Amino acid sequence: MGPFIPHPPLPDFEVRLVPPDLSAWIAGNTGIQGITMRDSGRRGPHVALFSLMHGNEFAGAIVLDLLLRTGLVPTVGRLSLGFINLSAFDRFDARRPTASRFIDEDLNRVWDEAILDGPRHSIELDRAREIRAFIGTVDVLLDLHSMLWPSEALILSGTPAKGQALAVGIGTPPLVIADEGHVNGRRLIDYTRFCSAATPYVACLVEAGQHWEQSTVDTLLGSVAGLLRHLGIVAPDAPLPPPLAQQSRIAKVTTAVTAMTSNFAFVQAYRGGDIIARRNTLIAMDGETEIRTPHDDCLLVMPSLRPSRGHTAVRLAKFETRA
Repeated sequence: MGPFIPHPPLPDFEVRLVPPDLSAWIAGNTGIQGITMRDSGRRGPHVALFSLMHGNEFAGAIVLDLLLRTGLVPTVGRLSLGFINLSAFDRFDARRPTASRFIDEDLNRVWDEAILDGPRHSIELDRAREIRAFIGTVDVLLDLHSMLWPSEALILSGTPAKGQALAVGIGTPPLVIADEGHVNGRRLIDYTRFCSAATPYVACLVEAGQHWEQSTVDTLLGSVAGLLRHLGIVAPDAPLPPPLAQQSRIAKVTTAVTAMTSNFAFVQAYRGGDIIARRNTLIAMDGETEIRTPHDDCLLVMPSLRPSRGHTAVRLAKFETRA
């Protein structure tokens, strides 16, 4: 029997941001609720910025609301700004801020053709089906997220080389994680249109910091600015923050640790971005099973200090290169 590891106490999740008023953008102009397109009238890529994939992660919605209010229009191509899980967002309550991540199921775990074409229904799955045809017109997508637990900001690129290249081009945040996603469902960036090596289309997901912090909004705005400048679809004087001089770091996930019991506990309250120097270091217990680092200089990616059974507890990664 392994050592008993008590669960760390839950932190006080203080909501320091005010949810944005999205009433002006609910109708959209694409025939799909919550999605607004700005068209340059000139040939170029269709770029989409998505927020509110999870209803309580509204830092990205603050950024998109700002861009829409300032009237940002691309110089070439089309730029679409989307508020995705509006039903869950409508239920946000600062007294219970973690309760409105979704209503029926995680909208960022349903992007599998078999699920989308299947017979079952939920609020989130029906929303995914509603926007599916629109996503089929998108060339480049950036999905804006935030995190519950303390962590260094990062970009998830998936496994394709094109995703890693886009993440490095975005530049903010500089930490790029190449991973295969979750065992309990495919994310939008894992949707075949974006993850297949046979297509030119590409998507990345930004995890910009803790949910309800101004610094997270600032990071997401920097990510959006980095993407739009990297693609060359905005004017030099566009109302965006200046680029940061920073070098991207790429780490590849070697092990995705899924909680197999309801008694998963880390040996200490790790923070995402922590590096464990030595291979075979004990970092957690899953019931009676020891979870140890598989290699030296093991990067902890987004550890969930209270993971549910069947959900990702942490991803373990190894730095590959500096880009």
